[in-house]
Amino acid sequence: MLARTFGLVFAVLAAVLCGPAVAASERDGPRPLVSASVVGGFPLVVDGHAAAIVSDPADAPVVAHAATDLSADIAAVTGVRPSVEAAAEPVGKTLVVIGTLGKNRLIDRMVAARKLDVGRLSGAWESFLIATVERPLPGIERALVIVGSDRRGAAFGAYELSEAMGVSPWTWWADVKPRRRDALVVAPETRRFGPPSVRYRGLFINDEDWGLTPWAAQTFEPGKGNIGPKTYAQVFRLLLRLKANTLWPAMHKVSAPFNSDPENARLADEYAIVMGSSHAEPMQRNNVGEWKQDPARFNYAANPDGVRAYWEERVRSNARYGNLWTLGMRGIHDSGIVGAETPAGKVALLDRIIADQRALLRDNVNPDLKRVPQVFTPYKEVLDLYRGGLKVPDDVTIVWPDDNFGYIRQFPNDAERARSGGTGVYYHLSYLGAPLSYLWLSTTPPALVQEEMTRAYDLGARRLWIANVGDIKPAEIDISLFMEMAWDIDRWRGRSQRAYLDDWAGRTFGQERGAGVGAVLDEHYRLNFERRPEHLQWWLPGRKPRASRLSATETAERLRRFNILVDATGQVGASMPTDLSDAFFELVDYPVRAAAAANRRFFGAERYAALIDSKPESARDFAKMAVAADEEIKALTARFNNDVAGGKWRHLMAEEPADNQWPGFRASRLSLPVAGLLGPAGAASPVAPTKPPPPSDDIVEAEAFTANQGWRLVEGLGRGGGAMFAQGEGARLTYRFKVADAGERRLELGLLPLYGRNGDGALRLEVSIDGAPPKAFDIARETGSPAWAQGVLDNLLRVEVADAMTPGIHDLVIVARGTDLAIDHLRLLPVAATPPH
Repeated sequence: MLARTFGLVFAVLAAVLCGPAVAASERDGPRPLVSASVVGGFPLVVDGHAAAIVSDPADAPVVAHAATDLSADIAAVTGVRPSVEAAAEPVGKTLVVIGTLGKNRLIDRMVAARKLDVGRLSGAWESFLIATVERPLPGIERALVIVGSDRRGAAFGAYELSEAMGVSPWTWWADVKPRRRDALVVAPETRRFGPPSVRYRGLFINDEDWGLTPWAAQTFEPGKGNIGPKTYAQVFRLLLRLKANTLWPAMHKVSAPFNSDPENARLADEYAIVMGSSHAEPMQRNNVGEWKQDPARFNYAANPDGVRAYWEERVRSNARYGNLWTLGMRGIHDSGIVGAETPAGKVALLDRIIADQRALLRDNVNPDLKRVPQVFTPYKEVLDLYRGGLKVPDDVTIVWPDDNFGYIRQFPNDAERARSGGTGVYYHLSYLGAPLSYLWLSTTPPALVQEEMTRAYDLGARRLWIANVGDIKPAEIDISLFMEMAWDIDRWRGRSQRAYLDDWAGRTFGQERGAGVGAVLDEHYRLNFERRPEHLQWWLPGRKPRASRLSATETAERLRRFNILVDATGQVGASMPTDLSDAFFELVDYPVRAAAAANRRFFGAERYAALIDSKPESARDFAKMAVAADEEIKALTARFNNDVAGGKWRHLMAEEPADNQWPGFRASRLSLPVAGLLGPAGAASPVAPTKPPPPSDDIVEAEAFTANQGWRLVEGLGRGGGAMFAQGEGARLTYRFKVADAGERRLELGLLPLYGRNGDGALRLEVSIDGAPPKAFDIARETGSPAWAQGVLDNLLRVEVADAMTPGIHDLVIVARGTDLAIDHLRLLPVAATPPH
C-alpha cells in the first residue's frame, strides 16, 4: 500500500502536465455525429442560419419538450436559436424533424415514400435513429430526421444530438457550459440507437432533509416552499438527458409527498417519466406524509380494510399514468413489517398483502396483470423472508438490494432469471443508516459501480436499475456511469476506472483536459475508498471513542497523498476557462478539497491528542492543521452555497453531520483544540512528509503475484494498483513473499466485502502455504453484523490465514471456490499484536 503511492501520485501530476494516459484504442471510435464541417453533412447551423425544428402537434408532449430543449442547446453552442414549430406540413426547405413513429405525419410520409428505413424501430422499446435524408418530401430539400420507436425514444434522440454537439446532460444541474462553435454539421448517414440494455433505469431521491429540500424550499421554489413541480420538472429533464425513464421521488417527512400536488404526477406523464416508489412505500404511497391514522394502525394484520382503502385511493388516482407499482409492505418509515412476529408469520402476511395489492391493480389498472409493471424489493430483513419461502408472482420484478454500501447482496439464479417479470437492482450511491451514513461527498468508486452492476446484468438483473442518489448533487459522476451502463452495458465493459474518468472529464471539460481531470478524480476515489470522509471515526455511534487503525507512518503517507492531490487539482483548475469554473468547482474542486481537508482535520486532531503530552510542539502543529482544515471546509461549503453560479445552489450543500438528527447513524462532531492550545500565531510546521516511505515487506499487493490462472486485475479498487477478481471456480493465484528476521508473523488476507452468489452470500476459498495441504475458509456475509459493519466502513474483510509464519521466503497459493472473490492485499502482522478492531 505504501510502496505504490509515489508512482500513483506521480501519474496524477504527469497526466495534468503531459496529457492523456489512455491507450489510443480506448479513445478511437466512429466519426463524430456532429462536427464543424463534413462533406455532404446536414447544416444544423451554418453561416449564422439554423435549420428549423419541427414536431407534430399530435405527438406526445415530451417530444415538444425535447424539441424546445434542442433549440436552446443549439443556441447555447452557436448563439443562433432555431425556430421550433409544431406542424404536420413542411415549414421550410431544410428541416430537423423530431417525432415518434406512427405519431408524426411528416415522418410517416417519409417512411411510406421509402425515404427512411425504420424496420428495426417498429415495436422496439425506447429506440431511435438519427438520419440525414435528401429530398424526403415535396417542398423539403434536406431533412435531419430523429425518429423514435416510442415517445421516450424520440426524446432520447433529440438529447443524443445535443450531447453530440457538446452539451452535457449536466448542463443545468452542474452548470456545465458547452464549448462555443460557429457551425454545426451532422454526418450524412443513418445512426441507430437502442434498445437499452436495462428496461427501466432511474433514480431515487432520498435523505433529502439537508440538501435538496432546503434548496428547493428556500432558493429554487420558494413559492412552493418545498420540492414541487418546478423542481421535479428539472429532475425529469435530467433523466431524459441521461436516457433514464424512472423516478422514485423524495419521501422523507420534510418533503411534501409527491402525489400531494397532482401537478407532479401530471408533469411526470408529460415528460414520459415512469413513477415508482421505494421498497418502504407500496402502491405509490408516501407513508410518512400520507398515512393520517394512528401509526399503530398501519398494520395489515389488524387493519386490512383501512390499509387497503388507503392503497386503493392512490391506485385509482394514478392508474392513467405510467407507473411501476411497488408491492409488499414494511413499517411506516423503512422499518420492519408489523402484524406478525415469526418469520413464517411474516411470510404468510406478505403473501396475503401481495395478493390483495394485485387484486387492486387488476380491478383498477388492467385485468391482465402481465401488462401492469410491478416490483418487489426484498430490502434488509425482507431478503431473509424471501429466502425463507416468500413466493413472489412470476410476472413481478424482483429488485435485488445492495447492502447500502455498494455491494449487491443477492443475484438471480436460473429459476429467477426465467421469471417473466425479470429481476433488477436497487443500488446505493448515498445512504442514511447503520453503521455510519454517507450523505456529504459522493466517493463510491466508479470501478465498484461498474463491477457490481456488470455482474448483476450478466447474471440476469436487467429489468430495473434504481440508484439511491440522495440529493442528486454531488453524485453526478457515479450517476452518469450508472445510467450509461444501464443504456449500453457494453460501453464500459472491460475498461478501467481511469479510462471512464478520462472520457467523462473530456466530455465535460474538453478533451484536452480530460486526462488531467481524470487523473485527479482517479486518485480521489482511490484514497476515499480506503475510508470515506463521512467515516473518519473508528468507533460506532454510542460506543467508546478510539483511535484509528492507521499507524503514524500510514497517517503521514495518507496526508502526503492528499496534499499532492490538492496541488494537482489546483494545476488542473488553473487551465479551466472562466465559463467552466463553476462546473469544475462543483464536480471536482469542492469534493477533492473537502475530502482532503476532512482527512487533515481528523488526523490532525488525532495526532494532537496522541502527542500533546510527549511532543507538545508537534502536537500543536497538528492542532493548527486540524483547525485550518475545519475552516477550509466551512469556506469551501459557503462558496458552494453562496457564490457558485450566482448563488443558484444556496442551501444545497451541507457538511456532515449537518445537524443533530439521526445521531445513531452519523459520525460525531469532532472536538478541535481551542485557539489558546494552538501555540504562537503563525503557520504550522509541515506535518506530512514530502517523500513516500520506503517499501515494506509486510504488505504484498494483490497484483504482485508470481503466477495467475483465472484472475483479473480491476484498477481503482483496493489499496494498491487494484484488486484481483476471480473469474471462475478453481482460479489460482500464487505469491512469494518474505518474512523478515524480526520474528514470526501472522498472515492476513484482505478481501473486498463482496457477496457470493450462492444464496447465503458466503465467500469461499482455499489457501495452501509452502506446499502444505490446502485449508478451506468460508467467510460468512451476515448483513448487519459487526463483521459486516467493519467490512463496509473499511471496504475490506480481514481473514487470518496463518497464525505463525517463520522468517524466510514463503509460497502462498489461493484457490477460489466460487467466482465472487476479490483480493486486495496480503499483510504480515506481529504474532503478539492485538487483532485489529
